[in-house]
Amino acid sequence: MSVTTNMVRTYRAPRVTFRGMITQGIREPQILAFALVSCGLIFVAQWPGLSRAATIDPSITFEQRMGGAMFGIMFMLPLLLYGVAGLLQLVLRVLAGPVQGLHVRLVLFWSLLSVTPLMLVQGGLSALVGPTQAVTAFGFVVTAVFLYILAAGLVEVARPRHGEAS
Repeated sequence: MSVTTNMVRTYRAPRVTFRGMITQGIREPQILAFALVSCGLIFVAQWPGLSRAATIDPSITFEQRMGGAMFGIMFMLPLLLYGVAGLLQLVLRVLAGPVQGLHVRLVLFWSLLSVTPLMLVQGGLSALVGPTQAVTAFGFVVTAVFLYILAAGLVEVARPRHGEAS
């Protein structure tokens, strides 16, 4: 299935989406691409807010803000994501038994990719209205959706499968 179709399906039925992706035999290069595309879209989502902040406070230029955001999001976030995936795998291993690291990474990276459209909306809101309670509330919605998709995916990954060795 296409990425956009799976993204929409993830909001309705995340476990079914993850089950389908695992059944299709997803591989590490695809999962890495999910992480990198997520980071790229998160970086783009920051542009409007960075532009607004640079306009309000010109002591730090837009280019400097973009450079810092690029370093943090495009270079450091992927490393952090792999670390979080490793921790999630350890937690699942303790709670539910052996799980494949590939599947845990799929769940984490796909969950992040699935909420990037919401992050883009939040970035636009932050540029239009500034740092208000509405933007903060929308950020909580984005976080809640991410955690919902992540939790559903982790439950699916931790579910025992017939025909697999434990």
